[in-house]
Amino acid sequence: MSYCIAIETMTDERKTLHKNYHDNHYGFPINDDNELFGRLIMEINQAGLSWETILKKEVGFREAYHNFNIKKVASYKEKDFTRLMNDPGIIRNRLKIQAAIENAKTILQLQKDHGSFKSWLELHHPKTKEEWVKHFRKTFRFTGGEIVNEFLMSIGFLPGAHSDSCPVYKKILKAKPKWKE
Repeated sequence: MSYCIAIETMTDERKTLHKNYHDNHYGFPINDDNELFGRLIMEINQAGLSWETILKKEVGFREAYHNFNIKKVASYKEKDFTRLMNDPGIIRNRLKIQAAIENAKTILQLQKDHGSFKSWLELHHPKTKEEWVKHFRKTFRFTGGEIVNEFLMSIGFLPGAHSDSCPVYKKILKAKPKWKE
């Protein structure tokens, strides 16, 4: 079942939470490296959990990870790791927190080498899902097939975020750079 159809079957409270993400974020291009990093953190943390859990904790993630500021997260020390492990506003999983910190360091290097995280992604576009997964696994921590797939769909690099019949699909096509069509 597509995300578009699944929302229609939800209760009003759940629908409100998911609808904002679906209508305004899911599948739309992201140009800001910190927001791209934030989406990667969110997708990594979703592993083994529901997306609804992550959406409910988005504000907590933003606060805990300094609004996804890559430079700040890359500079985290042991005291920051301990703070995150004790923060009930996020997913307190040692491997996921370590991945966020290490991936921030990796993105800083990608920015140095390619100008931005976004430029690094564009340099490797297009790729199949399988090629992307292999590339992400070589580059980042805690990036399995489903995480990479959802991350890339959520930022418009892989198709499938919305069905052709979804009204949001047309908005996304307008927002995408021409090379992504």
